Amino acid sequence: MFSFGVSASGREWRRGKIRLHSWEMADDTPRIPLSAYMLTCNNGRTVEKALRCMTWADEIIVVDSGSTDNTLELAKKYGARIVPRAWTTFREQYQFAMDQCAHDWCFYLDADEELMPELAGEMRAALAANAARPEPEQVRAWYAHRRTWFLGRWILHGSWSPASDREIRLCHRTHCQWLGDLHATTRCLTGRIATLRFLYNHYSFAELADQIRKTDSYSTVAAGDNQRHGKRFSLLKMLVEPPFRFLRDYILKRGFLDGLPGFIIAVNTMFYVFIKQAKLWELQRVKPGEKPER
Repeated sequence: MFSFGVSASGREWRRGKIRLHSWEMADDTPRIPLSAYMLTCNNGRTVEKALRCMTWADEIIVVDSGSTDNTLELAKKYGARIVPRAWTTFREQYQFAMDQCAHDWCFYLDADEELMPELAGEMRAALAANAARPEPEQVRAWYAHRRTWFLGRWILHGSWSPASDREIRLCHRTHCQWLGDLHATTRCLTGRIATLRFLYNHYSFAELADQIRKTDSYSTVAAGDNQRHGKRFSLLKMLVEPPFRFLRDYILKRGFLDGLPGFIIAVNTMFYVFIKQAKLWELQRVKPGEKPER
């Protein structure tokens, strides 16, 4: 069973009161050059916390798609190299950002995330240990698990639990590539993959209205992706998938242990699954500007 890098009792874990171990590197540990990158667009509310925890990297790349708030000011404050790029798709933006990195090893954070010092130290130590291995045995990418703060508490169960929420965050960019559409992720195409023990933090939504806006925006993008890939609207999916997702996340994955925020997450996820199908139906059955019959 996978064990997170925490020194906390079960009760402290459930309440989110997690004390992380220290992860120290010896003075003679080789330093492997490392790039950090992120995407931004009007992320002034959260981006400073993200940038501050990236300063241990050898360079920071910020690919910005038209910020009009103080995001770029903050990026300059922390020494980031800013690369403007008009928004296209999630996959293309992330891949472009990775391609800007000067070093082969890189990691990324979203602008609403935070890398704890313990995870940063673990990454450095993992890269140093990996460099000492024979070439065929070297790891080419590492998964990291994410812990989300929502409505005043850490979410530790349901589909947002750290156990369920993991992605490749540290990788050798010549062995990895961004794939997918709305939920694009890094995929390791060749070589071994390992998992880091320490968590990173995600400060997802400022308020419920923010979550509702993103649900609307993401469901529109997802419906468009499905249409582009030739997927057809399914009444059966519209009827069955939403209640199934609620039961899976709230009951089977014990989202109810996160109190009312856990219930809100499960209901919003159920609605997202429903409205994504409804918008796909709209794209395939309703013509823009269609006038009512007389």
